[in-house]
Amino acid sequence: MLELHLVGIGTGNPDHLTLQAVKALNSADLILIPRKGETKADLAELRRSICADVLTNPATQIAEFDLPVRDPATPGYVDRVSDWHDAIAGVWRQTILDHLGREGRVALLVWGDPSLYDSTLRIAERVGRDMPVTVKVIPGITSLQALTAAHAIPINEVGAPFLVTTGRRLRDEGWPEGADTVAVMLDGECSFRTLPPDGVTIWWGAYVGMAEEIILAGPLAELSDRVVETRAKARADHGWIMDIYVLRRGRAVDGSN
Repeated sequence: MLELHLVGIGTGNPDHLTLQAVKALNSADLILIPRKGETKADLAELRRSICADVLTNPATQIAEFDLPVRDPATPGYVDRVSDWHDAIAGVWRQTILDHLGREGRVALLVWGDPSLYDSTLRIAERVGRDMPVTVKVIPGITSLQALTAAHAIPINEVGAPFLVTTGRRLRDEGWPEGADTVAVMLDGECSFRTLPPDGVTIWWGAYVGMAEEIILAGPLAELSDRVVETRAKARADHGWIMDIYVLRRGRAVDGSN
């Protein structure tokens, strides 16, 4: 039986690792590290650095693999993502078989937390279709937590709900009904520009929790262009970007909730 540990590592700061995560990595027979091409080489390097810092078990192997890319020719977003997940599961499976076989403990370092807009659990389920696998999840600090910490704000108003969504849905559907606070992830197109900006506050951050962290906050009407420009420059400088933002209608957060 294979035991697959999905280890949340936070948002790029090695200090985000929990003691539980460190124990899980040291208990692994094999750690898998994905490579996402030259433009995102520092993401693999970060995982290597974490392993170098915390691994004390000399028996633990580390294996790297090239992450498949989504095929833009596949029609339909859902089908395109599903095919991509199938391809990733196939690479995981083959890498595990090549380095460990069908028994032992495997660990993957998952950016943020496996539960929030991350498909690692879905890919693990696909691996389990062809070989017996037990999945264990070690939670990590999410980008949403890192963003609100960086801005020192609560995510919710007193007793009020908030909603987490994606840039694509914000563009297609507009402001979500029933929520005055919206956290937006996976937005490569700065979809806040599609909204009426009056009365909206934005808290934006890129590389939150990392040494490269950039944060901006203020009225959306005044800050929209600046966020777009800052994001474009940061992506050009680093070759990649991970960012997230919170929008709120009504009064700005004063940190006292």
